[in-house]
Amino acid sequence: MSIYLDYNASAPIAPEVLECMIDVYKNHTGNADSRTHDYGEDVRGLVEAARGQAANLFGVKKDEVFFTSGATESNNIAILGLKDYGLKSGRRHIVTTAIEHKAVLGAARHLESEGFTLEEVNPGQDGRVSAADILSRVRKDTLLVSVMHVNNETGAIQPVDEIGAALSATDVLFHTDATQSAGKLVPEIRNLHFNLLSFSGHKIHGPQGVGGLILRKKRYRLPPVSPIMFGGTQEHGIRPGTLPAALIAGLGRACEIAGEKYASNQRRNAGIKSRLLDLIASSGVTYELNGSLEHGVPTTLNASFLDISSEALMLATKQYCGISNGSACTSSNYQHSHVLSAMGLSSERIESAVRISWDADIDTDELFAEFANLLDRIRRLSVSN
Repeated sequence: MSIYLDYNASAPIAPEVLECMIDVYKNHTGNADSRTHDYGEDVRGLVEAARGQAANLFGVKKDEVFFTSGATESNNIAILGLKDYGLKSGRRHIVTTAIEHKAVLGAARHLESEGFTLEEVNPGQDGRVSAADILSRVRKDTLLVSVMHVNNETGAIQPVDEIGAALSATDVLFHTDATQSAGKLVPEIRNLHFNLLSFSGHKIHGPQGVGGLILRKKRYRLPPVSPIMFGGTQEHGIRPGTLPAALIAGLGRACEIAGEKYASNQRRNAGIKSRLLDLIASSGVTYELNGSLEHGVPTTLNASFLDISSEALMLATKQYCGISNGSACTSSNYQHSHVLSAMGLSSERIESAVRISWDADIDTDELFAEFANLLDRIRRLSVSN
C-alpha cells in the first residue's frame, strides 16, 4: 500500500470531524431554516456554533462567515457577485495573478467577456508575484484585486499582507483565496487586511462539499456582493439552498481543531520538509525545486526530476506514494501547468515536475521509507533514460 502525498488536493478527514458528522446525521434531524418546531431550532444551533468556530479560526465576526459548497463556489460568488456593483459604480477593472486557481481565473475571465477589463500578473521564477507590480496596476476604476494566499502547486506564499495593507486605505476590494493557507497560516490570516476570503473544508481535514466565504464588514457594511444563484434566503441570500448541517458541523469542528493545533503542526511540518529536502539532496538525482523555499508553506514541495516525465514517474511509483503534477481540478486532462508556465520555466522542467504535499498527521516513518523508495526509482529511471 502506498502513502498518500496529495494533501493539497484533499486532506484526510480528521476522526473527530467524522464522529461529529455521524452524530449530526444520527441524532439531529431537521432543516436549519424550519422555524415551526424544535428540530429546526436544534439544527440551526449546530450551524451557528460552527459559524462561530470558523469565525474564531479566521479572527472575524460570526455574521461575516457564509457557508458554501467549497472554495470554488466561494471564489465564484466573490468575483461574479460583484458584477452588478461594478456596472453601477463604473468600476470594471480587475487585477489578479496568472497563478490563481482556475475557479478565480475562470470567473474573472467570464467578467472580462462581459465587458470588464482584466489584468493577470505573472510571478517571478520563485513563484511569487511582486506586491509593487500588483499595486501598480490599480486604477481609479479598479473594482477588485484578487490574489491567492498560498499557491496550490508550489506552496509559495504570496505577499497578500503588503497588498491588503495598501488597499485597505482605498475603495478597491481585495479578495484572497485562502484554500491552502486556512488552518496553517492562522496568525497571518487573522492579521490580514481583506474584504473577501475563500476557504474549503476538505483542505483542513474537514469534509468535502463544504467551505466558506468571509465577507468582512467595512464601515459596518458587507462588501457589495449579489447572489449568483436564486431560490432561497439562506445565508442572508448570498448562497441559497438547504444548509448541509452535518457538513457544516464537520467544518466547524475542523476549524476548531486547526485553531488548537496549528502552531505544533507547523513545527512538525517544518521538520518533515527539512528531512525530505535532505533526502532529495543526498539522493544523487538531478532535480530543480519549483517555488520559493524562503516564502513557502512547510507542507508542500514541487520538484522537477529532470529527464523524467512526471506522468511516467507517477505511474512507476504509485506503489510507493500518491503524488500529483498539479491541481486536482485539471489533472484528468493533463496540460502544462499554468502556474509553472507563468513562472517562465522551461517545457522540460514543467513536464518533469511533481507536487508532494502532506500534513502533521502523517506517519513519518512510513513517509520517509516510501520517499526513499521513490527516489531510488527515480535514480533507476534516470539510468534507463
